[in-house]
Amino acid sequence: MKVMLTKDVYKLGRAGDVKKVADGYGRNFLIPQGLAVLATAGALKQIEKIKSQAEIRRSAINSELKGLADQIQGVTLTFAAKAGETGKLYGSITTQDIATALQEKVRFEVKRQQVDSQPIRNLGEFTAHIRLTMDLVPEIKIIVYREGESLESAKEEAQASEAAEEKLKKAGRKVKEEAPVAEEAKAE
Repeated sequence: MKVMLTKDVYKLGRAGDVKKVADGYGRNFLIPQGLAVLATAGALKQIEKIKSQAEIRRSAINSELKGLADQIQGVTLTFAAKAGETGKLYGSITTQDIATALQEKVRFEVKRQQVDSQPIRNLGEFTAHIRLTMDLVPEIKIIVYREGESLESAKEEAQASEAAEEKLKKAGRKVKEEAPVAEEAKAE
């Protein structure tokens, strides 16, 4: 199904673009939400009008949220969580947890859908992106440390576990490289 976008849609396109989408996506989501219309001859005649209106709307929103994006950029959120000896969390840090903590820190409503991150299930440092608009996507830093430990010891432990993982990966490659040689020797 071909549709013409009337508003910017994340990971699909900007207003005025003509896109080919799955029938169900267009019929059940884009058109009812008012994000797109069917790409008919009459709709295509209005493409320039829609693009110019969207550009004005986009620049107004971007200028409005520019200060907020600068405020969010580089924010560090810390979470204390229960974890096993291997550094794996009992549970996870979800996008809702990140949005709530960020909302408390910057005093601006951030929805969980705006947080671009997978649930965090290990100790360590992570980055996440906050999608304010298609053009403004500030990056934040997330530090997850073990409950009852200080933040500094958690950073040291995270660096040590990363180094151990690197060694395991390298050792795994060596074992895999040596395995075919041993199989060839058995075949002879």
